[in-house]
Amino acid sequence: MTSQRQPLRSGRFASVIRSRSILLLAFAFAVMGDPVSSVAYAIEAALRALHGDLGLLLATVGVVLAIIALVSVNYHHLYARFPEGGGDAAATGAAFGEGWAFLPLGALIVDYALTISISVAAGASAIIAYLPALAPLRIPLALGLLVLVAGVTWFGHGGRVVFATMTIAFVVVGLAVITRGFIAPVSHGSAPLGPTGHHATGPLAVLLAFPVAMALATGVEAPSSAIAQLGQLDDRGRRRFGRITLWLMLVIVVTLTVGLAGLAVSLRVGVPAANSTQIAEVARTAAGDGSLFAAFQITTAVLLLAAASSSFQAGPGLLKALSGEAGGIGVLPGWLGRANRHHTPYWGVVVFLAVSAVSVSAAGGREQRLVLFYAVAVFAAFLCGLLAMSRFFRAERRWTLLAASLAGATAVAVTLAINVARGYPIVSLVAALLIASALHTSWVRAGRPRGVVRAEQLAEVATQPEPAGPLR
Repeated sequence: MTSQRQPLRSGRFASVIRSRSILLLAFAFAVMGDPVSSVAYAIEAALRALHGDLGLLLATVGVVLAIIALVSVNYHHLYARFPEGGGDAAATGAAFGEGWAFLPLGALIVDYALTISISVAAGASAIIAYLPALAPLRIPLALGLLVLVAGVTWFGHGGRVVFATMTIAFVVVGLAVITRGFIAPVSHGSAPLGPTGHHATGPLAVLLAFPVAMALATGVEAPSSAIAQLGQLDDRGRRRFGRITLWLMLVIVVTLTVGLAGLAVSLRVGVPAANSTQIAEVARTAAGDGSLFAAFQITTAVLLLAAASSSFQAGPGLLKALSGEAGGIGVLPGWLGRANRHHTPYWGVVVFLAVSAVSVSAAGGREQRLVLFYAVAVFAAFLCGLLAMSRFFRAERRWTLLAASLAGATAVAVTLAINVARGYPIVSLVAALLIASALHTSWVRAGRPRGVVRAEQLAEVATQPEPAGPLR
């Protein structure tokens, strides 16, 4: 009897391992779609802020990536404290009181709307860079993509495997372009390595430019709330999945960013023409106009639309969690939480569609006009999370982690200050604060219902079908 049971147990163990591996792969690459897609416009944003100074591009993205790594250390430990999910809202509420959780939640709502806007605009730019004849139709094209993504979202979650496949495809094609560019580029550009005109140079130029490129950091916090989707895992499993996803995401973002930025410097590819993008010109210079370039543009556009779709699911999910519908917290009207049979809160989709359409139209369908606004919204939430973790580390006398968390908070605060000082980006911060204030007022009027700190966790579950049985 023992000899018969052993193969059965071994087979069951192998099956569980395979199931966990597939789940991890699907979860990790689906969640990292947002930060990976940011590569499509963040490098160009940095170069534009440097006024075309290719000589400082790698230094600038290096500062950005170092700050992202510092913030990632903070989130690595946040998973240990909140393995059930909840992200910055859970940390902020636990550290400073439940009412303070509305600050990161307000910033998150603005971030979702801007992620949708900038992703569809960048997706339109990727298509136009390959098909320049569509340039006069930039705004209608971007709005058409917006409606398309909203329509797909209406029919429910597309599944982790689909989003993961899109991310993997972009990473593979991107690495192929980088390899081709360094080994056997088709041509070389002619952009000057130094600055054009009278602009700040050296460390000052990097200091002024890196906050713009911090749009690359958006989505770094995504695993901290997305682990709430993993209902089939226990706390230890969710913590492990979150941490693996976080560091794998960092490795991929660093590799692609340094590779494409280094290629831009090596091949002398500067600020692109009006109807192209910098990474499109990098790919064209590295690989020519053949199939590899076509694959790069297609995977770029599809990944950007997937990132928009992800926020189209998460944003309405958050509104549902805050509403009084289906076990929501009761801060927002119940109609915002009404969902169709595909688990989609349809009025929430309409709200984000309308706001994003206005943003895309106001920006003329150009993602670079939205980058500054984008880099402000997400960092307000980062700052809340970092300060919360600093408080925890101080109470626990974990001085090294406290120093790392405070350093991250300082870098984020500097990023916010420099971007807001540019003028118009203050709109994002004001919008986040107004939304947070309105939510807090509604919460007080509703009798301060409990559960605000779990809003991000509830949002991740809100648009998900029932999970499969536990993986033991």
